[in-house]
Amino acid sequence: MTRNYCVKDITLADQGKLNIEYAELNMPALLSIRDRFKKEQPFRGMTIAMALHVTKETAVLVRTLIAGGAKVALASCNPLSTQDDVAAALAKEGVCVYAIKGETKEQYYEFLNHVLDQKPNITIDDGCDLVNIIHTKRKGLIPTIIGGCEETTTGVIRLHAMEKDGVLKYPVVAVNDNKTKHLLDNYYGTGQSSIDGIIRATNTLVAGKQFVVCGYGDCGKGVAKIAKGMGANVIVTEVHPFRALQASLDGFVVMPMTKAAAKGDIFLTVTGNKGIIRLEHIKQMKNGAILANAGHFDIEIDVSALEAKAKKRKIRPFLDEYVLDEKKIYLCGEGRLVNLAAAEGHPSEVMATSFAGQALSCEYLIKNKGKLGTKVITLPEQIDDQIAKLQIEAMGIEIDQLTADQKKYLSGWEEGT
Repeated sequence: MTRNYCVKDITLADQGKLNIEYAELNMPALLSIRDRFKKEQPFRGMTIAMALHVTKETAVLVRTLIAGGAKVALASCNPLSTQDDVAAALAKEGVCVYAIKGETKEQYYEFLNHVLDQKPNITIDDGCDLVNIIHTKRKGLIPTIIGGCEETTTGVIRLHAMEKDGVLKYPVVAVNDNKTKHLLDNYYGTGQSSIDGIIRATNTLVAGKQFVVCGYGDCGKGVAKIAKGMGANVIVTEVHPFRALQASLDGFVVMPMTKAAAKGDIFLTVTGNKGIIRLEHIKQMKNGAILANAGHFDIEIDVSALEAKAKKRKIRPFLDEYVLDEKKIYLCGEGRLVNLAAAEGHPSEVMATSFAGQALSCEYLIKNKGKLGTKVITLPEQIDDQIAKLQIEAMGIEIDQLTADQKKYLSGWEEGT
């Protein structure tokens, strides 16, 4: 029989409740959606299965969906990203939650399957693992699933591959494609929280260091900006010509990893791809070099090769030392998401808009049941703009309104020079 919850320590619930309350203070845009959901009950009779980082911000989303009438089942989408006190608080509130910080790989998949045992009507993923399991091992669930939502770049990449191969069996909203997600969460959130994770793991000084950012997408841009603001000398590695050009014009030095390896003091991978930092690169690095990853999966740094060739010891929580060729190399958070393994993830303010996108995407799926096809879809721009409007109103920001003449000009073509 499926357990109602599996958490590290239910007695942590009181602290988790306090942390969730603190997050709610900084997530008013999502709370305004919750107020509407309470009245309209868009999810009455629905079960929503979630594989997300079990953080205080995720708890605010869970409460929002429950307020809208949903039954929610939650598992972590990463073995090291759970906040155990938050998981305990949700369990005490009656949520089916299965998440432990440091859970084994076997537990990870066991917990995902516990969530799917609830027979969901909607899935919410961060990394596409729920969708993957449903499509490969639990196909019997598909007929009653209305659709899904995907939080992150890595998951969206996997979903597009599924759509291309013709195997995707229900519509999935690419929440990551919302402006209010990838241009805020990825940029400001990853930028700040990843460096926060590195600092918590190492207590190193960023100023004056050679900081190598591997990948100059939305996440990499945010990391480079904040590292520069903290006084680091930023080096960017890229495979995409236009992004390399952007990095150069933004004032950063661009070079291949084969050259950056010998120069860097701190390395952070944010590409969403595998094998970015390999043993051949690590052998070129300085004594004392720090490695970290902020990509969704622990495949960007070749940790297995490092484990095979180097002597390892744990120095402090979420920091391992590897001795290789008489040099000491330090790895943060086991090569997993450093911002969640060693820190608390993105600040609540940026998660407010990301999770507003998740909540409204679930509502959009229900309102458009049977009309969306079996494909990856983008939330309509007006809904994305609505999220931004809720957020600026919560921040007390006022903006201009178009005049009638301006609206006419923008919708016409006759008026010229």
